[in-house]
Amino acid sequence: MKARVTIMLKDGVLDPQGEAIRHALGGLGFQGVTGVRQGKVIELDLAASDTEAARAEVARMCEGLLANTVIEKYAVEIV
Repeated sequence: MKARVTIMLKDGVLDPQGEAIRHALGGLGFQGVTGVRQGKVIELDLAASDTEAARAEVARMCEGLLANTVIEKYAVEIV
């Protein structure tokens, strides 16, 4: 089974990379972009067979290593 984790900065946390992307898009002529938030996606191959147990284990991975929960939020999707 696979898990996909999407990690984004929490609302209110400055995103300098997102702002740099927004600025670069404007320089390329894309004037309608008023905000960009940049994040990361991590895909995990899991040996688990129980979906809810896998989701809980991936959440523990996020809390312990994959996400900085002080400034980031995450979403776990079992695919």
